[in-house]
Amino acid sequence: MEKGQISPLQMAMLLFPTIVATAILSVPSTTAKYAPHDLWMTPIFSSVTGFVTVLLAFKLHQLYPKQTVIQFSEKILGKFFGKFISLFILLYYIKSTGEIVRDYSEFIISSFLFKTPMVVITSTMILLCAMAVRSGIEVLGRLAQLFFPLFVIPLFILILLLIPNYNLGNIFPILEHGIGPPLKGSIILSGWFAEFFIITFLIPFLVDTQKGIKYGLFTVLSVMMTLVLVNLTVLFVLGITTSSKVYPLMNVGRYISYADFFENLESVIMAVWIVGAFIKISLFYYVVVLATAQWLNLSNSKLIIWPSAIIIVEFSFWAIPSTMKYQGYQIVVLPPIDLLIQIIIPFLLLFVALFKNWKKKKVHTSTG
Repeated sequence: MEKGQISPLQMAMLLFPTIVATAILSVPSTTAKYAPHDLWMTPIFSSVTGFVTVLLAFKLHQLYPKQTVIQFSEKILGKFFGKFISLFILLYYIKSTGEIVRDYSEFIISSFLFKTPMVVITSTMILLCAMAVRSGIEVLGRLAQLFFPLFVIPLFILILLLIPNYNLGNIFPILEHGIGPPLKGSIILSGWFAEFFIITFLIPFLVDTQKGIKYGLFTVLSVMMTLVLVNLTVLFVLGITTSSKVYPLMNVGRYISYADFFENLESVIMAVWIVGAFIKISLFYYVVVLATAQWLNLSNSKLIIWPSAIIIVEFSFWAIPSTMKYQGYQIVVLPPIDLLIQIIIPFLLLFVALFKNWKKKKVHTSTG
């Protein structure tokens, strides 16, 4: 089983692109459907989900140190119900990894490699991620450190280059229809912030868990601020037409033009996306492998890396029959599932764990 360790900073560098990578492309369009002028507010409301998720994960870690949710579910609920809940969580991560891979493939094909078979794009990315996963959590942490600047710096340079195209009037009227529309938009975005629950698979391998919670909460804040900035950028450039775009950030990239030379920077956005997608898929893939090994009580998780790759590729096709259906699925079905697996179930686990501890203390006090 995994014996490597990562620093809290490496954990933060893994989590930031994991959440932001997929959110920066599709979230502005989705939230703009509910809050045209107020879409920039949605990450602020949604970030509450992220803060709660991180606090839940660390509280459970305090009760069951050095264990992931797959392991302490059995301690809390017993072997039968614990295995059932952990299997439910494992299947969720397998499905989610397949969906992320499909998202990546759809974007590459629809934007750049129009005639390339999807299975080629999917398989090559999974092959690359499999090599990273096989190397363990320490290598994933170092890769995150290496690629983090390549993800963050170009993104913020693009935002700066777009400033001449800003129309600040697009933000008005603020809260024209009250706070309801941005709250509705934040429900969809909360699914991305709920992904911070993946931190429960990283905490056991931290060198310093005391600093871990600070870095975890700071990462949530950083993600929130980044998404606010991206949403404002898209709003200032595209205005209320944002909701009609599939990938608004790609569209605003075409507005950059300096001296008829420095222009058409869609390729930079694609490079940022690929770097972020690689980190995100690798981390989710790693969780699938680790969770499967723990659920099956295997001593060596490397045995299931390649079988897991096949399953993930298959799920990337099974889980999403078409792009149109997946867009509806993201809005209607995905947020409740994300909140159930990554917020409600951990909260119930924490409640049962605290109740059992309280009961033990009460029995111990009465017998003493």
